[in-house]
Amino acid sequence: ILDIPSHLDDLPPTMLKKDYANLPIMNSVDDVVKRLLSLEMASQKEKMKVKTQQLVEKVRRSPTDNGSFELLCLPFTVAVLTARIRTLEEHLQRHPKDKRNRRFLLMDLDRRRKMLGYLRRVNYGTFQNTCRQLGIQYSPPQPYARRLPKRWLVKKALCIKVFQEKQKLKAAERLKQRRAWQARARAARQQQE
Repeated sequence: ILDIPSHLDDLPPTMLKKDYANLPIMNSVDDVVKRLLSLEMASQKEKMKVKTQQLVEKVRRSPTDNGSFELLCLPFTVAVLTARIRTLEEHLQRHPKDKRNRRFLLMDLDRRRKMLGYLRRVNYGTFQNTCRQLGIQYSPPQPYARRLPKRWLVKKALCIKVFQEKQKLKAAERLKQRRAWQARARAARQQQE
């Protein structure tokens, strides 16, 4: 269930860090200082926090909802995983040979797919709302189909053929037995008459 890599969730570079956004002095500060205090220059951890917060806000039902204990904590977990997945996808676009983070991406994708599958079975309305709000396109996992060797297929075909021939022989034998029983039954009825 790969998200289509989009830079739509990229944070605006002029957005200030949370600590500096509400300071009144920021209106009179030079553009260079604003850029240094913006999310563009923030650490990856700070960017990740902001992305996660944005996605959790999309899933939240009301401003006071912080992820209740029932099924509502699942959409929050899915939102956090989605933020991690999108960050890892951006990283892997810049560094395609990074196998370690590719493995983390695949693990997170699998965890999110399992959670979405559970949410889909238990509460379909919440599942639909979560997918729509986060922009996730869910597709159920493919059933596992192992590749069968040619030797095994030939052996199975032979076994099926032998079984069918044996059934034909048994059918002919059963027909003979049935006719013999019917003949005996007729003879017994004729004797009684």
